[in-house]
Amino acid sequence: MVGNNVNVSYRINELIKKEFIMPYINEESRGKYWRIVNAIQDSEGIITKGDLEYLIFTLMIKYMSTREYRYSTLHDTVYSAMHCADEFRRRYLDKREDEAREENGDIE
Repeated sequence: MVGNNVNVSYRINELIKKEFIMPYINEESRGKYWRIVNAIQDSEGIITKGDLEYLIFTLMIKYMSTREYRYSTLHDTVYSAMHCADEFRRRYLDKREDEAREENGDIE
């Protein structure tokens, strides 16, 4: 199982190098966050789903800490995470499902 995780990690890192996926912001804006992104990439990795959820939640809390506590900002925070999930699904999960359907055949 560890070997498989290494392979998946390598594939994701290669995808990140090829195209910094979401969100679609300019280079200058991305540059503000490269220190954080690099620290995560240089770490042991995000090992569990719980680790990933912790990081996402922490980012959401940080975002909210700089804004007025009201419905519209809470809504923006939640939907930003959902839009990223939608984009990830569109780019990676859907493609993987298409590959599996081609390999294994479609439902008749």
